[in-house]
Amino acid sequence: MATEKELSDFLRSVEKRAFKRAQFATQSTDTALDVVQDSMIRLAEKYADHDPAEWPMLFQRILTNALLDWHRRHKVRSTWMSNLSDFQSSAEGDDFDLLETLALEAGSEHLEGPDQQMERAQTLAILNVEIQKLPDRQREAFLMRYWEGLDVAETAAAMECSEGSVKTHCSRATHALAKALKAQGFDHGHR
Repeated sequence: MATEKELSDFLRSVEKRAFKRAQFATQSTDTALDVVQDSMIRLAEKYADHDPAEWPMLFQRILTNALLDWHRRHKVRSTWMSNLSDFQSSAEGDDFDLLETLALEAGSEHLEGPDQQMERAQTLAILNVEIQKLPDRQREAFLMRYWEGLDVAETAAAMECSEGSVKTHCSRATHALAKALKAQGFDHGHR
C-alpha cells in the first residue's frame, strides 16, 4: 500500500504541468488552480490505496474529465476546426520542429544567445495563445502527448477514446499550431 509521502511526492511532481494544462484549457489562473486542486483531492480520496504506478494514468483521466466537465458547465465557445496545412516534417528534415520548440530542456536557455532566447519566448507566447484556441479534444490530446509525454495508448486510455482518434486530434492540433506559427512569420527556414 502506498504511503502518504509517496502520494504527496507524486502530486508535487505533476502539479506544475497539470496547472499549465488546466490554464490552457480554462484560460483562467484561478479556475485552473481549482480544477487541479479538485483533481488532486479526487485522486487522494479515491485512489490513494492503489498501486502508485497507476496514479499517472488515473490522474490524467481525472484531470481530463474535470476539464471536460468545466467546459460543459461553462459552455465555452463552440469548437472550430482548422484546415490541415501542408506543414509536416519532411524526409529531408528541414521543417521547423514545432514539438522541439515546446520541449524546453531545463537550463538550456543559458546555452542560447539573446536572439535565440527572444525567438523562443516569442514562439512560446504565440503557442500559448494558439493552444487555447484549439478545440477541447485536440488541445487535450496535444497536451497529454507533447506536454505530459504520454504515448498514444496512454492518451487514448486517459481520454477514453481510440488510439486513432488521439492521432487525428494530435495531427489536427499540430497542423493548426504550425499554421498559426507560419502566419506569424515562423516557418521551416526560420531556425
